Amino acid sequence: MENILYILSRVFVALVALEHLYIVWLEMFAWETAGKRVFKGALPKELFAPTKVMAANQGLYNGFLAAGLIWSFFIQDEAWQYNVTFFFLSCVIVAGSYGAYSASRKIFFVQAVPAIVALVLTVLG
Repeated sequence: MENILYILSRVFVALVALEHLYIVWLEMFAWETAGKRVFKGALPKELFAPTKVMAANQGLYNGFLAAGLIWSFFIQDEAWQYNVTFFFLSCVIVAGSYGAYSASRKIFFVQAVPAIVALVLTVLG
């Protein structure tokens, strides 16, 4: 059972990392194209060009979260792997919770909930 929880936790950590790589791409490289479709209704179309640099900055921070989670897959020491995973998942949860509070509740379900599941599985596994 413990082995299954560990494998599930790593799968969810990978999914959270992949999600954040997608956010990096969206906010840094596709803000004025795909970003308009993803954030349709949340931001008027005429604001995408003036907010391109701001979005790229946000994307960079999401890249750091993805990098930390990906890094955790290369750490061989179990305690360090756990600590790094715990830290970066916690950062994702905080970011997703603040995004839900300050921008849209949807962010909580899209970003924070998968990280919460991954964190719970990490703690149990």
